[in-house]
Amino acid sequence: MNAIQLQQLKNIQGNVQVRSSDSSGQYTTNFQDYLRTSLEGQTGIKFSAHAANRLHERNIALSTDDVSKLNSAVSKAEEKGSRESLVLMNDLAFVVSVKNKTVVTAMANTQLKDNVITNIDSTVIM
Repeated sequence: MNAIQLQQLKNIQGNVQVRSSDSSGQYTTNFQDYLRTSLEGQTGIKFSAHAANRLHERNIALSTDDVSKLNSAVSKAEEKGSRESLVLMNDLAFVVSVKNKTVVTAMANTQLKDNVITNIDSTVIM
């Protein structure tokens, strides 16, 4: 899910309902939750609220190719048994919960100076 998609999700008010696929026919979820789940299913990875805010605040826009590379990096880290990984890609850095396939935070290369990144057990360089 890229920054534009995340912003679009934030703009949805959630008053459109999606009918469940079970036999009850009851409305079980709002459209925003349905859309978020659908988009996450396409990318394989999720972005925490914190990561989405950091992407927005830092004007980081991810292309479809970037998300695909990030997904590939998470898969590689998972294959090696990583739990929390730092993914370095171009001029961007992401801390990812590999187990949950969730981007925890994101930063541009310029924000990496003098920072210490803790609680990671691996690094993937793309």
